[in-house]
Amino acid sequence: MHDRTMAAERSKVPEVTLIFWLCKIIATTLGETGGDSLSMSANLGYLVSTGIFAAIFAVAVALQIRATRFHPWLYWATIIATTTVGTTLADFADRSLGIGYSGGSSLLLALLLASLFIWYRTTGTIAVASVATPRAEVFYWVTIMFSQTLGTALGDWTADTAGFGYTGAALIFGGMLAVIAAAYFWTSISRTGLFWAAFVLTRPLGAVVGDFLDKPIAKGGLNLDRYAASGLLLVALIILIAVVRQRPATRSH
Repeated sequence: MHDRTMAAERSKVPEVTLIFWLCKIIATTLGETGGDSLSMSANLGYLVSTGIFAAIFAVAVALQIRATRFHPWLYWATIIATTTVGTTLADFADRSLGIGYSGGSSLLLALLLASLFIWYRTTGTIAVASVATPRAEVFYWVTIMFSQTLGTALGDWTADTAGFGYTGAALIFGGMLAVIAAAYFWTSISRTGLFWAAFVLTRPLGAVVGDFLDKPIAKGGLNLDRYAASGLLLVALIILIAVVRQRPATRSH
């Protein structure tokens, strides 16, 4: 019990609050518009963009692991890195490799579940408060990267292949998150399980909202400039981080 309490006190990830989820949704939306800005607007393509964002992700994770305590700016910079690389990687797999949205989503779901299973078998827990050692952090960030990539593919599949459009898909994922929130407050379902379910679902929500912002009007979007949309989302995230103090996680979720 003492070791678990100490691990929670040393946790280098934020406590799960409403602000955490607001930051997560903004960051995942930014990941969609930011990833598209490099791969599409800058015409670098999915593979080159993935390489650039993967390098940034590797550096951010290395800095996160080297840190001795929770740093909100570093943490959210790493989250943005995972969601941008997830955007371009999913697009590369789904479109350039021809796997398709359903195939890509199925493959990434399998990888996500495998990551969670191996993490649990190795450390005995996948709770947020346990992310206090380099080994747990590696599992945490690999799992997040898979979840961000899955979210992009799942969002595209729902909006395009399933034909719900961006607003329809946003309502679907928003509704699913509302169900998870209700389960959190009114049931005894595992808080850790609910956390990861919500964490995964915020990514496709951000993906379809990001597509809604920057896709052509003819395709159901607002046709906003990707650079401008990314800049506004980044400013909103910076304001939230600067204004609201975030504490490290101290209990399981």
